[in-house]
Formats: sequence, structure tokens, C-alpha cells
Amino acid sequence: MKTPAARRIHHGRPPRGVLPVAAVLAAAVSLVSCTAGEVSPPQPSATATTAPAEDASTFTFGTAADPRTLDPALANDTESYRVSQQILEGLVGVDPLTSEPTPLLAEAWEEQDDGRTYEFTLRQDVVFHDGRSFDAEAVCANFDRWYNLPAATRAGTSRLPFENVFKAFSDRPDVSLYEGCTATSEYTVDLRLQGRITGLIPALAAPAFALSSPAALQTGAADELGETRDGAPISRYGLAPVGTGPFRLVSWLPGSVDLATFDGYWGERGEVEQVAFTTIPNPDSRARALTSGRIDGYDFVSVDSAVDLARNGLQFLQRDPYSVLYLGMNEAFPGVDDALFRQAVAHAVDKDALIEGRFLNGTKPARQFIPEKLGVSNDTVQDYGYDLDLARDLLEQSGYDGRELPFYYPRNVSRAYLPSPEKAYAELSRQLTEAGFNIKPVPVDWSDGYVETVQEPDERAFHLLGWSGSYEDPDNFVGALFGNRTDEFGYDDPQLFSKINRARGLPDGEDRSEAYASISSQIAGRIPAVPLAFPISALAMSARVVSYPVSPVMREVFNRIDLADAEPLPEPSD
Repeated sequence: MKTPAARRIHHGRPPRGVLPVAAVLAAAVSLVSCTAGEVSPPQPSATATTAPAEDASTFTFGTAADPRTLDPALANDTESYRVSQQILEGLVGVDPLTSEPTPLLAEAWEEQDDGRTYEFTLRQDVVFHDGRSFDAEAVCANFDRWYNLPAATRAGTSRLPFENVFKAFSDRPDVSLYEGCTATSEYTVDLRLQGRITGLIPALAAPAFALSSPAALQTGAADELGETRDGAPISRYGLAPVGTGPFRLVSWLPGSVDLATFDGYWGERGEVEQVAFTTIPNPDSRARALTSGRIDGYDFVSVDSAVDLARNGLQFLQRDPYSVLYLGMNEAFPGVDDALFRQAVAHAVDKDALIEGRFLNGTKPARQFIPEKLGVSNDTVQDYGYDLDLARDLLEQSGYDGRELPFYYPRNVSRAYLPSPEKAYAELSRQLTEAGFNIKPVPVDWSDGYVETVQEPDERAFHLLGWSGSYEDPDNFVGALFGNRTDEFGYDDPQLFSKINRARGLPDGEDRSEAYASISSQIAGRIPAVPLAFPISALAMSARVVSYPVSPVMREVFNRIDLADAEPLPEPSD
């Protein structure tokens, strides 16, 4: 099918979840939607300052962590994508309201050969930040690079998005669904698959599939991780990416990333001329920075900060929940491989008590790993209700001998699924201890590679983590988490893997939804992890932010921001 030509999403369309100040003050964590066409600028108090006039076109954003890399093909964290999606773009975009795929660098696409080939028609007025032309050869160079990523380049990162979508790289050609990319003309591309991927177009809108300048990839030795940043290996290209996006990289230093508008951008440049990302790991410190006027906005508002922010005349923007928090279990740890032990864990967790006071209002307990937004029924999913006596009985039946159970949890970070990890851990630890588990706390700083740590073989019984969806398809959740054997959970279920592989290729419709419902039921029966909550996440903005492109999948590109004291940037002259 042919898509329509790209359409501009106007700022006047209503964002989700503007929080009235009175509502926040009344309920501390209440998040409600309104029907206003724009963010309603609140009346700031005397302590809520705005940016000085000379910074009228600068937008300063407080992030919860430093990026891990600015090469999106090798990234798997929110803060890396938050920056890289300002610099690089993919073939497919995301409607900021519905999250539906929209044309971006591809003006249109057509599915052929029963989903085994896609023809993309490209924009012809696009250049990379290095001045090189964007064309079909550049697109194929990127796809071929992703497919041929060396094992050594992939080794330091958990399962990459290319593998999640296409199943494997070139070292496993019998498994990979990627067959090839051909530039059939200067501005048309054929992408060939060995099997149908129903969610391919939404997947290509994910930040990981943004397109880089082939010349810059080569010059920056993108596949050679010869540099380090915060002790982690990174390529020279990962330090200085080159894309086609509305902003170009100016500098990346520890604790800050600075961007500037790209004068040759093909699209609407908007009002923001400079972007300054500043890293503030503590959510309360981010709130103070916003109140004092040091930053214009930040993400992952905590319950504790909500009242003070509202009192200071600041505003909240709510995202539809599109992430899942879970308690992971490592079946390679002695005793955890016993199904009765894992059932005891599931019944020991009081999800309502965990959510109360630690997550924003509207957060719901999770029975499965697929968010409600995707329309997959959980009617057949086993519900392990909180039952302390049953948990104790099951734990005794499992033969648990009271040994210490290392429980890993992150520190000094906020995520969409986990705004205050230390507090969530404390409550889960209390609940599990009450049921008879001997918990040994193992805190790990997020910046010390927490994700990599809990996804490697280790003496780990439990860990706290979550998953934020980057595109709308059930496979983005159950396929990414449970589509293959992983060291994170240490479980092996070939039948489940086969069911997931089959479901991802089914055409959209009732059969596919039922297949994913069956998959959810099987995961619930095996319990490799306990789904805890579908958290509400929210941003906080200063009064000068008139409109911000809130997105459930966090595809929030800053040329779509309206600032009260800024004027649209002039279009570049020919």
C-alpha cells in the first residue's frame, strides 16, 4: 500500500496530559488530560524564573543520565536516543499524538511480494550535516552496516534493535530475516526480507534505525570501539554522529551535550536554535533546576517533586503509559529454576502497595508485559494475586534453604518505568523478606553499566528493570524480552520462542492478537519475570514552553517545540 505524502503536525493539536496546578496540589500525584489545544501557560510564582531574553531561542533540558553513545545503531538507552533523534532521522517517522508511522526521509512505501519486499520512495531535497547528499545508496549503506555489524562491536551491548526486528546478523544468515537492500534508482530503495515482519514499518520509526552519513561512518570508524566514555567502549563516530536531522552536534562533554540548528535542514526548522542537555541524575535536583530557571524542562517527574513544582507555577505533560516495570529472576541461580519458587515470588508481591505513593497516579498493576494500548487481551493470563500465606507455603514446598538471594537494583537514575528505583527496591525487598526470602541488596549505579550487568551471567537471583517501547507492536515487548534465550533470565523455552517468531509474521488482525494473548499466557505460566506496573511518566516544563511534542514512545524532536519568547527561525536561502 502507498502511504500519503508527509504532513506537518501542527503544534496547535492537543497534547496529552496537561496537569492543572490545583489538581496536583489537591492530590500530589494526580495526572489528568485536558482538551486545550496547547500547553496552558501557568502563572509562575516569584521563585519560578524564565530564561533571559538573550537565550530566547535556546531550550535547556535536564536529563537523568549521560548518553551511552550517540550512534543509535549501538544504543539501547533512553538518554542516548533522546539526543541522537535530534541529530539523525530514519525512513519512517512517528505521529506525536497517535504514534502511528508517518513518512519522514521516505515519502512513501509499498509492500510487495506478500511482505517480503518493501519499496521506499525517498525525499530528494535532503543533505547530511557533512554536506553529502541523502540518496538510495546511503540508505542501503546503513542497512548493510547494521546487518554486518561485527560480533566484537555488538559484544558490549545487550540485544540490539536490529536483532530484535530482523532476528540475527550476517553471522547467522539462516536465522536473519534481512536479505538485502538495493538502490533501484537514485531515490528508490528495495528492502528484501526472507520472511514477513508485520511490524517492520513501525519498527523502522525507532531511533535505532536512524540513517547516518556513510562518509562519516567510514571516517569515524563506526564499527571500531577504540575510544572510551565513562569507561565504556565507543567509536569515534559514536562521539560525533552525522545525520539529516534538524540539529547538529556542537559538543559532547561529561554532563552536557550541546546542539545547534542545522541551517540546511529539509523540514521546518521551528523556533529552537540551540539545545543544551544537562545531566542531573537526581529527580529532586532536576525539579529544583527547573524551579530556579536553570533548565526549561525535564523528564521523569517523581511523586515527591510534583507538589513543589505545581506550587511554583510549573506545568506537567503526561505520556500514555507505554513501558513496563518488572522484577527479573535469574533461573541460573540455585533454586530460582524451581517453578514453585517463582510462583512464591509472584504471590509475595503486592503491586498495589508498590505503586501507591511511588508512582504517579494512573499507573496500573501489570498482569502481562504487553501494554493495554496494543489491544492484546489478558483474559487468559494467570493473575498471581498478592497472597502472603500462599507465598510462604510455595516457598517452603520449593525447598528453599534460606540462602542469600542477591537482588540487583539501579541507583542514581530515573526511567519512564522507574522514576525512583531506590524506593521501589526498598518496598519490594520488604515484601519479599516478609514472605521468607533472604534478600541481599546489591545496588549498582546506572552509569556503571547497570543494564549490561543484569543481562550477563552472574550470581544474581533478582533484579529490577523495565522496558520502554520504541514502536507500536507487541513484538517490541515480548519479542525483545523473551524471543530468545538470554542471560538476563537464564531460561529456555523453545516452544515459546517459536510461537513468538510465528506471531511476528502474522498479518494484523484477530489471529495475530490471539497469538500474542497466547504468548502472554505462556510467559505468565513460566514466570521468567514478574510484570509489576505500567507506569505513567510525565515531563515538567517552565512557563516559556507553550507546546512540547509529547509522545508515548518518546519520539520528541525539539524543532516541534513552541517557546513563548522565541520566533520561528528563517528558512535557509537557496
